[in-house]
Amino acid sequence: MKISYFILFGFLLILVLFSITTWINFRQAERVNENNEFYSRSTTTVRNSNRFQRNILNMVSGLRGYLFTGENYFIQAYDSAARENENILRELSSLVPENSSQGKTLKEIQALNSRWINEFGEPLKNAKTLAGTSDSSLVAFNKLYREKLINPAERNINRALQAKFRDFANYEYDLREQRRQVLTESIAETRKISISLTTLSIVLGLAIAIYLALRISNRIMQMVKMADNIAAGNYESHAVSSGKDELSQLAQSLNHMSKVLSENISLLKRKNEELDQFAHIVSHDLKAPLRGIDNVVTWIEEDHLEELSPKVKEYIGLIRGRLVRSENLIKGILSYARVGREQPEKEMVDLSQLFVDVLENMPVRNGIQVRLPQKLPMVYTERIPLQQVLSNLIGNAIKYHDKAAGKITIDFSNEKTHYVFTVSDDGPGISNHYFEKIFMIFQTLNERDTIESTGVGLAIVKKILDDRKQTITLHSSPGQGATFTFTWPK
Repeated sequence: MKISYFILFGFLLILVLFSITTWINFRQAERVNENNEFYSRSTTTVRNSNRFQRNILNMVSGLRGYLFTGENYFIQAYDSAARENENILRELSSLVPENSSQGKTLKEIQALNSRWINEFGEPLKNAKTLAGTSDSSLVAFNKLYREKLINPAERNINRALQAKFRDFANYEYDLREQRRQVLTESIAETRKISISLTTLSIVLGLAIAIYLALRISNRIMQMVKMADNIAAGNYESHAVSSGKDELSQLAQSLNHMSKVLSENISLLKRKNEELDQFAHIVSHDLKAPLRGIDNVVTWIEEDHLEELSPKVKEYIGLIRGRLVRSENLIKGILSYARVGREQPEKEMVDLSQLFVDVLENMPVRNGIQVRLPQKLPMVYTERIPLQQVLSNLIGNAIKYHDKAAGKITIDFSNEKTHYVFTVSDDGPGISNHYFEKIFMIFQTLNERDTIESTGVGLAIVKKILDDRKQTITLHSSPGQGATFTFTWPK
C-alpha cells in the first residue's frame, strides 16, 4: 500500500471514530435537554397538583364558613380558589398528553371537580345568598343544606378528588424517578463509550504515527547512507526497494541513478586513462621530431660551423629557441592536463623550508630581491600543488620584471577557515583589461620573442585553486607592479 493511501486511510478511520464519539455525545446532550424539559413540565405539574388540592380544601372550608356565618370574606376565598383551580386545570391539560394515563386521570379529576361545584358548591352558595331575603328562602336553604351536607355523597366526591390527585402526583414522582435512572444509566454508558472511542482514536493515531515514523525514517536513513556512500566513491551502493510505495519508487530511482552514475564514472575513468595515454603518446611523438631537428641543427653546427654566414648562425639560434619553447610548451600541456587527476597526500609542511625549495629552483637575476615573512608555521596540507602555485607566481614575478633592481614581497596570514598567500612585485604591472586573459592557457602579454613563455603557468595556478574551490585575485595597474592574492584550504 502506498504511504499516501495509508495516511489517508488512517486519518479517515480516526475521523470516523471522532465523528461517532461526537454524534453519541450530541445524542446524549439531546437526551439531557429532553429530560430537563420533562423535569420542568413535571415540576410544574406537581406544583399545580399541590395547589389544586390546597384550593379544594380552601373551597370546602370557605363554603362551610359562609354557610355557618354568612360572612362575605369566606365566599371570596371560595370564589378565588375556584377560579385558580380552573386555570390550573387548563394548564395541566396543556402539559399532560390527552391519551396518556395521566390525561385520563386528569379528565376524571375535572369531572369530579365540576360535579362537586355544580351539585354542592354553587347551589348551597346561591341558597345561602337568598336565605336572608325571605322566610321561604331560609326554609328552602335549610332543607337544601340538610340534603347536601348531611348526604355522604359530598364527602365521597371530596375524598375521590383528593385520592385522584394523590395518584396523579405519585405517578409524576414515579415517572421522574424512572427517567432519572434511565438518564443516569445513559450518561454512564455514553461516558464509557466516549472514553473508549477517544482512547482507541488516540492509540490508533499514535500507532499510525509511530509506524509511519519508523517506516519512513528507516527507509530515508537507508537512502542517506546510500548517498553518503556514493559521495565517498562507492558507486555500487544501493537501497532496498521492496514494496510499491512512494519510498520504494524513490529507492528504485536512486538505485538506477547509482547504476548510471557508476557506469558513467567507469567510462570517465577509462576516458581519463585513455587521455593520459594519449597525452604521453602525443608528447613522445611530438618530442621525437623536435629532438631530430635539434640533432640536425647540432650536426650542421659541428660540420659546417666555419662555412656558415652570420645570418645563417642567427637563424640556427632562432631554431634552437623555437625548439626549447616547443619542448617547454609540451611539458606545460602535460602539467596542465595532470592537474586534478592526481590525489596528492597531505603531510606536515614547513612553509619556511617550502619557500626555500621554491626559490632554489628559480632563475637567478641580479638585483631582484625576494622578501619572505619572518615567521611561518607548520601546516598540514598538500605540498606539491602548493609548491606549483607559489613557483609559478614567484617565477612570473621574476621573469617579467622590467627593472634592473626590483623587489618581490611574499606575505602570509592564517584565517579561521583558510590560509592567505600574497605575492607582490614592483614590476611593470598589468592593465585591468587583461586580468581575465592572463589566467587562460597559452595567453601571454609579451611577444614570445622578447620573453620565453608558454602561457601555461597561471592557467595551472587557476586550475589547481579551482579544484580546491579557492580564489585568486589580482590588484595591479601599469607601472605600479602587481599583487596576486590566493587562498589555500586548511
